[in-house]
Amino acid sequence: MKTDAQIQKDVIDELDWDPAVRSAHIGVIVHDGVVTLTGHLQTYAEKLAAERAAQRVKGVNGVAVELDVRIHPEQARTDTDIAAAIHRTLEWSVHVPDGRIQVQVERGWVSLSGSVEWDYQRKAAERAVRELAGVVGITDLIAVKPRISPIDIQHNIESALARHAEREARHMQVIVEGSRVTLRGTVQSWAERKAAQGAAWSAPGVTSVTNELLLAS
Repeated sequence: MKTDAQIQKDVIDELDWDPAVRSAHIGVIVHDGVVTLTGHLQTYAEKLAAERAAQRVKGVNGVAVELDVRIHPEQARTDTDIAAAIHRTLEWSVHVPDGRIQVQVERGWVSLSGSVEWDYQRKAAERAVRELAGVVGITDLIAVKPRISPIDIQHNIESALARHAEREARHMQVIVEGSRVTLRGTVQSWAERKAAQGAAWSAPGVTSVTNELLLAS
């Protein structure tokens, strides 16, 4: 089992290795396997990249992101410009249904609302926005309103887990209440935990996923 000092070194090395992250601007604190990232970055996309980099490290049990986004003056945009750019980006996305997403921007912080039938459409809308210059954060209020039964949802998730990781799937329990999914059981790593959650979200009709999977000791 890794010590906090070992995890801290590995996280710092991973941040240094990732070309999308300026690691010199990020502080790393580790306590009981939980990593806290601190500092100031210039883009929201870089903030997300730093979080993903920390999550990739073996032994990490959780990540707290206390990174501020401070836009460089050359990349500063007005809220009107940001909203217009988002509208054009969503309009051109083949994964986002036309006219289903509403956008509000306040001081660079973007709020997305509306409804879609699939979670991948919700994720596509957020993914399209987070790379835009001037965005400092996103609140995703997009609702997923499916057309599928709970039994079908459970079957689809269990089948996906069995396909992706048969050994791990035997230690997981999928509980479906309406369109809400809860995952319970044990996995071997943080990456497997995240992969199981991704498989659940990928099932058509899922509107929320509660991940209660524990890391095996």
